[in-house]
Amino acid sequence: MGFEAYEYEDGKRDWGSFGLPREGKLAETPSAGEVAIRNVPTCTLDNDLHSVLQRVRDQGWDTCFVVTDDRVVLGRLGRRALASDDESTVERAMSEGPSTVRPSIGIDALMKRMDERGLTTFPVTTPDGRLVGLVRRTDAEKALASASRNA
Repeated sequence: MGFEAYEYEDGKRDWGSFGLPREGKLAETPSAGEVAIRNVPTCTLDNDLHSVLQRVRDQGWDTCFVVTDDRVVLGRLGRRALASDDESTVERAMSEGPSTVRPSIGIDALMKRMDERGLTTFPVTTPDGRLVGLVRRTDAEKALASASRNA
């Protein structure tokens, strides 16, 4: 027929890591991609830091992700940066390369990771580093409780 077929062994895992729809037994438990808040504040390196801080504070957030035009995560402006009135730049104020998880990780595994690190939120990205959203511990707990009631 003129073509060769290859078996992509990590196909299911790769599919899930991009946050694509799941089926079967795994779909019964919530994943980080399903629980993540998608409309989190973002900015780019060339944004004015003072304007970013004001916008994020006005929206009631305590974090902002520094991303490229393609939403690849470069860093994070956390509570300390947002509380500052420093006239620095976004690049100087951000924490580079925050730890992230894939959309396919189960909420129970994510909560364990959050417990180990003493975190209340965790960013979710695709394997190519694009921001999916942010999981808040309170939302993860609600999703787990809801899944338990429906089981």
